[in-house]
Amino acid sequence: MARKPFNNPFGKVRLDPPARAAPPAPAPPPPPAAGPPPSDEELWAREVAGARPIEGRDQRVGPRVPRGRPEAFHHPDLETLRELEALVSGEAPFDIADTDEYVEGHVSGLDPALVRKLRRGEYSVQGHADLHGLTREEARREVDRFLKESRRRGQRCVLLVHGRGLHSEEQVPVLKEALRSWLATARFGRHVLAFATARPQDGGAGALYVLLRRAGR
Repeated sequence: MARKPFNNPFGKVRLDPPARAAPPAPAPPPPPAAGPPPSDEELWAREVAGARPIEGRDQRVGPRVPRGRPEAFHHPDLETLRELEALVSGEAPFDIADTDEYVEGHVSGLDPALVRKLRRGEYSVQGHADLHGLTREEARREVDRFLKESRRRGQRCVLLVHGRGLHSEEQVPVLKEALRSWLATARFGRHVLAFATARPQDGGAGALYVLLRRAGR
């Protein structure tokens, strides 16, 4: 009886050799030996390496061209607020009386005889300032300058010509109303003892007599 050949199911299967393990990674190089830290000079040299000097650095740089003065800020209620602050702080100790045509004010406690004399125009007018054509702000600066200068010269009675407001909007005497308020505030009141509407020969309802304090008081 013939012998059957041996059945090898893997006879035709090729077995690959096992994969080789990857070689171990090389060890990192040892860290460099620690040396002294760089000096400030060395650090600065590294930062400015390649920099070049600016041409003309020895020339003097002129001042910047000014952009001009900022526009003056004006709020329509600013003067009123200042007047109220002066009244609250006690810096406006003036007694004021006025009508449509007449204005009068004086420091509280001033001798009534002096006020009557001023009202009658019995003081000699030693200087005057004409405020015609000025805006409210221009007039305020001019009155401030004029009163300071007149008092410095030792003048006692001066005249402020404000006009009747016939050429203003709605014919309202803007400067007259402004003067009544200004002269009673601390800024102007430190120069003024009393003021009153002028006599007709000196401008009448368009002007004010102003009695100044003596210089140094």
